[in-house]
Amino acid sequence: MSDHTSNILLESGTNELEIIMFSIAGGLFGINVLKVREIINPLPMTETPNSHPHIEGVIRLRQEVIPVINLAQVLNLPPSSNPQQDKLIIAELNRLKVAFHVHEVSRIHRISWEQIEKPSQLFHSGHAHTIGIVKLESQMALLLDFEKNVVDINPEAGLSIEKVRALGVRERSEKKIYIAEDSAVLRNLLKDTLNEAGYVNLHFFENGKGAWEALHTLVEQHGQAATSFVDLLISDIEMPQMDGHHLTKRVKTDPVLSNLPVVIFSSLITEDLYHKGERVGADAQIGKPEIVQLVEMLDSLLQKG
Repeated sequence: MSDHTSNILLESGTNELEIIMFSIAGGLFGINVLKVREIINPLPMTETPNSHPHIEGVIRLRQEVIPVINLAQVLNLPPSSNPQQDKLIIAELNRLKVAFHVHEVSRIHRISWEQIEKPSQLFHSGHAHTIGIVKLESQMALLLDFEKNVVDINPEAGLSIEKVRALGVRERSEKKIYIAEDSAVLRNLLKDTLNEAGYVNLHFFENGKGAWEALHTLVEQHGQAATSFVDLLISDIEMPQMDGHHLTKRVKTDPVLSNLPVVIFSSLITEDLYHKGERVGADAQIGKPEIVQLVEMLDSLLQKG
């Protein structure tokens, strides 16, 4: 990564991100720089019998064995027409390292989350792997749901309701929790798992902007009593319109909402990036898919449950 790329890691709550643009079969796609560890030329690959059809095999990179996901197969697109340009994007998400096989890597764009639109329902019906449409000056790109790709291949990388059941159910239903999560799949999983734990008073928002507008409306309507209508906020980081760091910063710098507990629940919680959440004032940060840790943290912050 260049010095310019690393600069954003020092900033928090700006509602900006940097995306690495890459192409597959002529289509333009993007991945958040924060997920990327490095970009390399393809390495010798070992095929793995009986693996998922999207897994090409595994590579060995500095003593680590990393699975390779063929994004062209995931997206049902043709194979590379010029394999000499192919690249492997080594990413870390949900505490797993994976290599995404792409056809060409172009450049890095620094943009605002406001430039990313949520796909419409009509569009999304045919593009289940897309979480956002990136609007650039002269073109558009698709921001892919890399976590979904990993969970589709390895369900154990997702949320586990069985692990939550092992905690036992407590009387938590009166606690009002706002949740900002752009993935419909994860919203449903969070609803099911938190309901299983006893948290049933949940209010979901598709992005940070929706959650912020709802919180701001409470402040306008109820003034200092606004926080009596919500007990805690859970937020993802990557979301169109407003990301979780910017949402947390707004909450924590608001004179009325500043005492509202905020838990960041994201696949981007790594040792390198943990400080970003600290700088915007998050009360806790839990890496997906550690749903048991999330429930235990909710119990701790809400205490009276």
